[in-house]
Amino acid sequence: MKGTIANYRRSVHRTRGNQVIVQPEGCESREAAEKLVGKRVSWNTGKRALHGEVASAHGKKGAVRVRFETGMPGQSLGQEVQIN
Repeated sequence: MKGTIANYRRSVHRTRGNQVIVQPEGCESREAAEKLVGKRVSWNTGKRALHGEVASAHGKKGAVRVRFETGMPGQSLGQEVQIN
């Protein structure tokens, strides 16, 4: 399954660089997003792949919160990720 990185997980004063919000394709509700919790996620940089894990659902429209091993670069925003 594919998904798109929407943004970092953030608040007014803090941005968490290793956590991002991903909108999976075909996932329209929170119930569908909760089924993805625990799945592995990978983003290919061209030279290497960064791996993470779906931590929880985010919001009511099917987005998920993904926690990566390392911080994500700004170039990753708007890019596709693979959810296994």
